Amino acid sequence: MNKPLVNYDSKKDVLYIATRKGREEEFVEVAPGINVELDEKGEVIGIEILNASLCLKPIAKPLYKHMQLA
Repeated sequence: MNKPLVNYDSKKDVLYIATRKGREEEFVEVAPGINVELDEKGEVIGIEILNASLCLKPIAKPLYKHMQLA
């Protein structure tokens, strides 16, 4: 996997970013509603953001504007 795979489930309001292929063995909650998924070697394979629209709302508009200028 060269690029992260991003998936958003609007019904559950969950944003998932896969950073590499692998099977999840465990996860660590690094902040409320933000989980980092780890493989059997303890390497990061993904990031899950629960209640993504609320969590990312403060940065969504500035990020979108920045992307439009690029």
